[in-house]
Amino acid sequence: MTILNPDQQAIRQAAKEFVAKHIIPRAAEFDKTGEFHPYLLEAAKESKIFAMAVPKEYGGLGYDSVTQALVLEEWGYGCAGMGTTLAASILSMDSVLVAGNDEQKRRYFAPMINAELGAFGLTEPGAGSDAGSGKSTAVRDGDEYVINGTKCWITNGAVSKVYVIYAMTEPTKGLRGYSAFIVERDRPGFSIGTIDHKLGIRSSNTCELLLKDVRVPASNLLGKEGEGFKIAMMTLDLARPAIAALSVGLAQRALDECVKHMQKRFPGKPQAGQTLQFKIADMQIQVEAARETLHHAMLMRDSGQPFSTESAISKTFCSDVAMAVTSQAVTLMGSHGYTSEIGKYMRDSKIMQIYEGTNQIQRLVISRAVLTQAMKAGE
Repeated sequence: MTILNPDQQAIRQAAKEFVAKHIIPRAAEFDKTGEFHPYLLEAAKESKIFAMAVPKEYGGLGYDSVTQALVLEEWGYGCAGMGTTLAASILSMDSVLVAGNDEQKRRYFAPMINAELGAFGLTEPGAGSDAGSGKSTAVRDGDEYVINGTKCWITNGAVSKVYVIYAMTEPTKGLRGYSAFIVERDRPGFSIGTIDHKLGIRSSNTCELLLKDVRVPASNLLGKEGEGFKIAMMTLDLARPAIAALSVGLAQRALDECVKHMQKRFPGKPQAGQTLQFKIADMQIQVEAARETLHHAMLMRDSGQPFSTESAISKTFCSDVAMAVTSQAVTLMGSHGYTSEIGKYMRDSKIMQIYEGTNQIQRLVISRAVLTQAMKAGE
């Protein structure tokens, strides 16, 4: 078990209190209506939530990765939909963090610190796991780029002020033709398309983005032309453990609610059937193993070691655990599990296995890393 220092313990406690006050009381309401929760942004501003991922030199709190994971887990514990809203804004910052210059970082991070939302625009119709099939283009025109295309399933898409958009500057080069751009919402030609209504994380806004002859200054290019795919992959390496953390929070919440239900069902009988005890024990084992897998990936990130494989492992394992534990909780609680809020946790868990790279894609990443390492060892 990861040993937390006093600062980390205090930050985790503050996150618990934020979730208990601002998220848990209204999570079921927003899930039922499928509505976004703008009130949360004011609370986030007061608590400086978004600042945790921003380096101190840019006015942020500069939390280390393990500490960020602690906060993200609490968000997932409270509501995966609201947690996704908060986490996705940090995701949008990651592209700027890994590829932006000093001016871009100061410009992009400032509104984020003040709880304005950002969004990450990579996925397109027909180009999800296969990012190389993207059709959006960015054509250089003097000191500007003209961007055209459609992005889909964009978290925070309809409620953000600024976006990182990926588009082809050289379509004939495939993945090597991708570039990344900062795009502000108020630019002419930028509009919101279809709003998605989802199985889970229903209070998280997800939508289509439409870009028609959107002009951005050349200074909004992140890195160099053709570096977009590399930037996107580096961004997702940072983002996948965030999904793992939300998943751990979801699994822990489902386990806790299941145990509370069992205590009411079998008052004064902690040994209510060995079969039931074994299932509860297995759920606890899975949650603890997932948490440690997550913290291992975050520790590697903080140490400066390559962690792409560990990032994929944490996302895959933790999201699979979330799906298994929430499903088991519904099963153990029977009709009550199927008709109560705990069903929300199971619905919310499914997306954890899908977004930021499906778990099938993560398994390809992991297996290729293992096979490559084995080949090098045999040389």
